[in-house]
Amino acid sequence: MLLEAGCHFGHLRRKWNPAMAPYIFMERNGIHIIDLHKTVVKIDEAAEALKQIVKSGKKVLFVATKKQAKSIVAEKAASINMPYVIERWPGGMLTNFPTIRKAVKKMANIDKLISDGTFSNLSKRELLQVTRQRAKLEKNLGSIADLTRLPSAIFVVDVMKENIAVKEAKRLGIPVFGIVDTNSDPDDIDFVIPANDDAKDSIDVILTACCAAMAEGLEERKAEKADEKAAQEQSEEVGEPKMKRQRRARKEVEAEAPATEEAPAAEEEAPAAE
Repeated sequence: MLLEAGCHFGHLRRKWNPAMAPYIFMERNGIHIIDLHKTVVKIDEAAEALKQIVKSGKKVLFVATKKQAKSIVAEKAASINMPYVIERWPGGMLTNFPTIRKAVKKMANIDKLISDGTFSNLSKRELLQVTRQRAKLEKNLGSIADLTRLPSAIFVVDVMKENIAVKEAKRLGIPVFGIVDTNSDPDDIDFVIPANDDAKDSIDVILTACCAAMAEGLEERKAEKADEKAAQEQSEEVGEPKMKRQRRARKEVEAEAPATEEAPAAEEEAPAAE
């Protein structure tokens, strides 16, 4: 599948980054060929790590602002309900996260004021300005509206193009998963997936594998929650009669206590009468 998708095609030899040497299989016609055996291993490692992250209830932010990756990332991330950035990366999105949250809240407030009729008294020009502002916020931040706290990891399609996102993540200690081509530096990437980051098919096949693992992690999380709930309900059902039995036993002991105390007194009085 990786071979058919063209994942093995790297960049021209003169554009290569020497740090990618361990992942290069050979050179042909001046173009580096990526070793797909290593790509498969790295995809499996990344998929398993992503699965564990989402299984624990955390979010992964997908980042891809290059033209050929936008639609694929939006589709795949939305299918598993994960946030994504496919327009311009807003500087400080991670390092200055509270400010980004304010902009998202502003968008929600505009929606609220439009729906309750507060803006009905505005002139056409003012309403147009508000609508344009809302559309701009939706375009840049609409896909991260549900991201209430910093993501636990980010998945980057082109680490060279999204170098600002990678730097912000590294500064905050957030793990970075990335599709790394032969012209990029893999040193700052925690989970390197060596592959062609320019072809749509290549991006699609890698994201499909990773998102399938994440979907599996989400299903396992749901199943665990359902099992916990069932076990809790069962323990409550079993626990109630047990408490009743304990109360009944305690009452029986209390009822028998006076009789056992009076018995020795009767025995002591008997010799005195003799």
